[in-house]
Amino acid sequence: MVAFMEFGVIYALVIARVVQGQTSPDRSGASELLMSVIRGRGILLLVGGMIIGYLSNDKQWQQIAPFFEGLFRGMLMLFLLEMGITAARSMAAFRQVGMFMGGFGTIMPMVHGILGVTLAYYAGMSQGSSFVFGAICASASFIDAPAACRASLPQANPGIYLTSSLGVTLPFNLLIGIPTYYSYAAWLHR
Repeated sequence: MVAFMEFGVIYALVIARVVQGQTSPDRSGASELLMSVIRGRGILLLVGGMIIGYLSNDKQWQQIAPFFEGLFRGMLMLFLLEMGITAARSMAAFRQVGMFMGGFGTIMPMVHGILGVTLAYYAGMSQGSSFVFGAICASASFIDAPAACRASLPQANPGIYLTSSLGVTLPFNLLIGIPTYYSYAAWLHR
């Protein structure tokens, strides 16, 4: 589910390019833009990984499991460390939009989390599934969106998008959001 929700990154990149005037929102410009976004490295890896995961069986997974259980975690840690360093170098840009992004990074996760729990409840999901769906809806894209943004929108300031997701939304969800979504899911399922 999380991987499917990451396709929102494609939509956001398309909107960003249209707003920046890199293409017109008419039919021919939109299809050309969509194809250029989909061909980006981050999106291509996301889609390719989902297809491989869908087509793979347990025996095939066992052949590549050491990479993901060992080397992948180390590489992910280095990637996250590099993102943190990049965000720290660009903190001045976040200070300029900090109040807005701080509000957005806390209010929108609550709205999306509560909405996700509610929709899951009315779709007939269990309490645990409703809670998890709400938490997913409330989360920011901590890995895919920054990588796709860096590749597709190099002029975007990483001090804003990285600090917003990793410095505002993540800690907010861990401390306040997740307990709230769980309590709300428990209340709905009484």
